[in-house]
Amino acid sequence: MHRTPKLTLLDALLLLALAAGAAFLFHRVRDGLNYHWEWQAIPQYLFRRDPASGTWVPNVLMQGFFTTIRLSIWATVFASLIGTAMGLLRVSARPFRRWVGFVYVELIRNTPPLVLVFLFYFFLGEQLLPGVGLEAIIRRQSPEAQSLLATLLAPPGRLTAFVSGVVTVSIFEGAYITEIVRAGIQSIERGQREAAAALGLTRWQCMRCVILPQAIQRILPPLGGQFISTIKDSAIVSVISIPELTFRGMELMSATYLTFETWITITGLYFVLTFGCSLVFARLEKTRHRIRA
Repeated sequence: MHRTPKLTLLDALLLLALAAGAAFLFHRVRDGLNYHWEWQAIPQYLFRRDPASGTWVPNVLMQGFFTTIRLSIWATVFASLIGTAMGLLRVSARPFRRWVGFVYVELIRNTPPLVLVFLFYFFLGEQLLPGVGLEAIIRRQSPEAQSLLATLLAPPGRLTAFVSGVVTVSIFEGAYITEIVRAGIQSIERGQREAAAALGLTRWQCMRCVILPQAIQRILPPLGGQFISTIKDSAIVSVISIPELTFRGMELMSATYLTFETWITITGLYFVLTFGCSLVFARLEKTRHRIRA
């Protein structure tokens, strides 16, 4: 028979402390904060009616919201590729390959991400990409192709900064995915490798056909958490004027002085995005457990 958990004294104290904190915060905001709230002004910065078509289109905040989604998706894809490659190097039988993976992880994880942002922006954005002529190549494409690239990436005039931001976030997050992949591979029992070797499989065949399929199932949950971290870490690229959600919030705050309304709304948008992802990954985890059962 299932018993309903009883409320302990510690639970009651915690609830009392939370209630007291909420009451104090509400009192300070209502009486102690000399601020005129204008929440009615926020919806117009989420969506606006297009005079030409008469339809509702994204405005400043939602444009930044969609840019954050694009930036996070591309950064996660490339970070996963980098992390998988470096994770394989970390468990390689060759010392030099292990050393390369080790240096990458330790160098990136022990460097402030803000420094990486400026480093890659001034190297890629100011030196490499202009030399390649990426924006000129994009501008020579058809209007349909430019519109598709603007939807998937960024408009031609902002493509350099967007690519620099994607590279920076990818390399930074890739260091953490490297350790996730390494831990997942090393968690597979040694007997699996010995059995594969006894069947005559090479080391690469063993890794590709035996170890990786099992390791992927174990690393999916932490990879989901890392994707959520990528969404939050993407805000760092606002310092190089990529118009993602945080940068759009700073622009809106400077123009309207709606400080609290703007940042509370941005917090809510980030929460909707990250919490929605966490629910999706939780559902995938439950599905995986049902399949294995």
